Amino acid sequence: MRTLFFVVSILGLALTSTASAQLAARSAEEWVKTLEATNRVAKLKVAEVVAALKLKPDAVVADIGAGSGVFTVPLARAVTAGKVYAVDIEQGLVDHITQRTQGEKLTNVVGVLGKFTDAALPAKDVDLAMIFDVLHHIENRTEYLKNLVPYLKKTGRIAVIDFHPELGPHKNDPTLQVTKAQADAWFAALGFKPVEEPALYTDKWFVVYSR
Repeated sequence: MRTLFFVVSILGLALTSTASAQLAARSAEEWVKTLEATNRVAKLKVAEVVAALKLKPDAVVADIGAGSGVFTVPLARAVTAGKVYAVDIEQGLVDHITQRTQGEKLTNVVGVLGKFTDAALPAKDVDLAMIFDVLHHIENRTEYLKNLVPYLKKTGRIAVIDFHPELGPHKNDPTLQVTKAQADAWFAALGFKPVEEPALYTDKWFVVYSR
């Protein structure tokens, strides 16, 4: 979203020079308009995703690749006694989310300027980390996931939603594809296994992992 690096669905985390150039091609304001387009948001099934995560009111959630806050806001409303870390690598988008949540009187959102290989969260208290349409844009996925795990509580979960390679926008670029089988293997190496697979999409896979 921004120079948009962590964005929900379009770009996300990118470490290559090409991706960096793409992110820098638009201002944060322009990315916000793209990310919040009505027809795009409708396809994300935001309410359904939040419901499928079965969050407790006091849960701490990390929205990895928060972008303009499309998921951050409903997540914050779901965890009224908890909090949401809105993580993005573009300061302009982090600032946008801060202004947006303040305007909506949501006091349980913490904006976090993440790094390319580390979410850089301020505490190790996360109940759920959500990675929506971002994992395929992370160049060193195993390093990022390894660095993410220590921020979770022992009972913490990681929810990943990404495109089926043959149905996504990058089907002709193998470097921007992540299969469920690959993710399962990466998480298995970290001591995690699939515990839920909500069937919300036809073009994406949705898996919740836990220890």
